[in-house]
This record gives sequence, structure tokens and C-alpha cells, in this order.
Amino acid sequence: MVLAMRWFVFFLSVLPGFSQIVEEEKKPKPNIIFLMADDQNTLSMGCYGNPEVQTPNIDRLADDGMIFDRHYDTTAICMGSRANVFTGMYEYKTGCNFVHGNMSAEIWSKSYPVRLRKAGYLTAFAGKFGIVVEGKGICEEEFDFYGGGKGQTNYETAKNPSMKRFAKKYPHSTLSYGAFGKEVIRKAVENKKPFCLSISFKAPHRPTTPDPRFDHVYQGKKFTKPANYGRRYGEHLAPQSKQGRQYPRFEEWGYDKNYDRVMATYYQQIYAIDYALGMIRDELKIQKIIENTVIIYTSDNGFICGSHGYGSKVLPMEESSRVPLIIFDPRAGSSGKKIRCDRLTGNIDFAPTILELAGLEPTENMDGKSLLSLLEKPEEGGHETLALMNTFPPAPTTCMSIVSGPFKYTYWWYENDEMKPTEELFNLKDDPMELTNLVSMPEQKEHLASLREKYDAQLKHWKEEAVKRNGYQKYITLFDRALPMSDKVKFQKAKK
Repeated sequence: MVLAMRWFVFFLSVLPGFSQIVEEEKKPKPNIIFLMADDQNTLSMGCYGNPEVQTPNIDRLADDGMIFDRHYDTTAICMGSRANVFTGMYEYKTGCNFVHGNMSAEIWSKSYPVRLRKAGYLTAFAGKFGIVVEGKGICEEEFDFYGGGKGQTNYETAKNPSMKRFAKKYPHSTLSYGAFGKEVIRKAVENKKPFCLSISFKAPHRPTTPDPRFDHVYQGKKFTKPANYGRRYGEHLAPQSKQGRQYPRFEEWGYDKNYDRVMATYYQQIYAIDYALGMIRDELKIQKIIENTVIIYTSDNGFICGSHGYGSKVLPMEESSRVPLIIFDPRAGSSGKKIRCDRLTGNIDFAPTILELAGLEPTENMDGKSLLSLLEKPEEGGHETLALMNTFPPAPTTCMSIVSGPFKYTYWWYENDEMKPTEELFNLKDDPMELTNLVSMPEQKEHLASLREKYDAQLKHWKEEAVKRNGYQKYITLFDRALPMSDKVKFQKAKK
């Protein structure tokens, strides 16, 4: 009997792939840390090419991991973007954004925090939760450790109920989230369980309230303005894009006359995030788990900061929709090699990436793809086409864009006596500052036709997949390039 058992074990051991499967099962599941800033653009980081800012810990993370140069938030506003991140779905499938409505409990049940907790991970969340789930609110009971808050949360730690215990040592909330991260790491090690820690910093979101302990960092500093700064570099942009709050905020927020002071405040808030990242990485080293912990760093959307003569976010321009992404997986072959990836990726990719890290299959109905293969082969994969969308009012600024290859195409549907439907086509490889609209150039005719076709295909997907609630069906009509405005006006009147 014993001899027969030994032969059976030997037989299994020589089966193709059996030993590899056994080894994979022996490996501990990686810890996962997902860090998300609020309103941080790529120009705010040294590793993205700005030598005038100080982001030492972010830059070190980039050196250790991989920088993604073409990463977009498919909805460039916090509530919609956070719903994308949690679920891996486009906004019209989450049904969740400002002025539209909350997320259903059914959709939330497929989110990465819920699935990882069911799979045995300790889950933790701190900061700006950003969405509301029907019947669950801001989901305090959905995590093992919770430091989240309603709405925009507060820069004063003491005013965030779930974070009050950190207020004495860290009165400004940004560093309190670093302290929360350290606490979760220690408790997870004590419990001998893998963890998924998600922190959504309030910074650098307005109101501009930097931590005074870092006042010295940018005191008296002057900054170089981007090459597309100012109103004269926005004259070629669609008139629809000038109808929202983004256009007057160039002056209202001081980018026109107080650029250095405004940017110093913005960068100081990001410096505090950088410091908190350092706190978290130091704790990983102390607990001796840094070699099995994956760190993802990104932002919920970018910030325009005076480019083209605009402020704020939401619009599809690069400064608003393209954001930082750094992934450090110490187990990956690219680790420590300072490699950059130029494949097209989006915030809908985070949920499937985190699920794969935990050894789980993607949730059904996800639009995103796992990014892990890019850590091994950064030149292969990503998306061929990615959709960017804005459904935040006013109506003229609502639109959908398509990014494909080097091109970005936007269809501005809105029409009245002063403006007609407008198209924009930019070659982001040759023109990353979006200074030349190629729509009317004959030599771009084929590219324009291709992008229009991809736009129409995306709108068809919207029609097939969008939730039937929260007002997402109307955009199937409004964003349709083939329908005349008269039909859209009739449609809007009928809806009213």
C-alpha cells in the first residue's frame, strides 16, 4: 500500500505543470496597496518630467516600478471616476456620478473590495469614499478597517469621525492617512493575512488647504508655465468646452495673475501625499513584507491648471483626463529597471488588475483589462481604443471622446444660435499639448473617418450596456453624430 502511494505521488509529480501548480499554491498571496490622489495631474511629479517639484518618494516608487505614460480616467470627475475604479466598468454601466445617482447594491457587490474580502483578504479603506451605495451608504461595514468619510471629507483630521484618533499627532488629514496605512499594515501582519489597503487622499482637491508643516518647501518658488498655458492657446478649442465652469476658473482661481502662488499651494498639498507614501513604505520595510506588497499610485482625475486658459477638470483635454499611474510589483521582471509603458490604459483597469493580483477571475461585465501582463511585456497589451466621457452639466460641455493609437477624437453635440456641433481631432504623439485641431485637414481624412467609426461603435456599446436608470439613456440620442439637432431638441422637450 505504501509503495503504491509513493508511485502515485511520483506519477503526479511528473505530470506536465503539476509541480508548477503546487509551487504556485505555496506562494503567499501578495498584499495590495492602492493609493489615489484627488485632482493630481502628471505635471506635478518629478518622474513625469517636472524638475521644479519635489516628489522624492513618488519618484523612488517610479524607479522601483513602472510608469504608465498613457493612462486615462475614463470619467474625469471624482464620483464617476471612483465608481469606475471600484467596478472596472464605464460610467454608463455603473450608473453613478454627480447629478445622476448612486450605485446600486448589485453593482457594488461585484466591486474589488467586496470580492477580495470574500476571498480572505483583510480589506481597509481610508479617505474620500466618493460614492454612495444604495442601502449601504459609504460602506463602513464593508471593510475590516475603515477610515473613510462622506462627501469631500475634511482637511482637518479631527472633523473626520473615523480618523479622529490620529488628530493629535497629525492634525492635517493627509498624513493621518499615512498613519492609518501603517496601522493596517501592522494589524494585517499580526493576523497573518494578506491585505488590500485602499487610500483616497483628499489632496490636492480644493479648497486649497496645505499642511503648514510643509510651508517651507515651495516658499517664494517660481514655476515654468506649460507651453499651452493661457487663453490664446485655447482659441481653437470647441466653443462648447468654454460654457462650463472650467473656463472662468482660469481667472477665478488665479491662474492668470497669481500662477506661482496658486501652483506652490497645489504642489505643497502633493508634497504631503508624497510624505505619506514614504510613511507607508517605511512600515512595509519594518514589517519585512515589502517584497510581497504591490503598490499602485494614481489620481481620480487630472487638473488643468491654466493650460489652454482653463481651470479645474472634467473636460477631455490631456491635463484633465490623462493622469499619473505607477505600479510597483517587486515580483515582476521589470522591477527596478526604470521602465516606462506607453500602452493605452484606463481607470477601468484597476479592478481587474487587483482581482488578478489576488488570484481571482475578472467580474462579469467589466470593461477594463488587467495591467499585470504589461509589467512583464510593457510593449504588448493595453487597449486599442478607450472612451472618455463627461456627463456633468452644463449640457454644452457633455461629450464623449475616443483615444485610439496616437489620436484623440471628440464630438461636441450641443448646438444653439451661437455654436454648431463641433469635432476635434488631435495627434497626441506629434502634438501632446493639443494645439492643432486636425479635423479640417484633407491629409487626415482617413484618420478622422476611422475615429468616427470607433466613436459610433462605442456609442452602440453605450446603447447596449447602459443602465436603464439615472439618466444615462438620453446620451444615446444626444451623442449620436448622425441625428440632426432638431431631433435632439424634440427628444429633450419630450423628456421634460
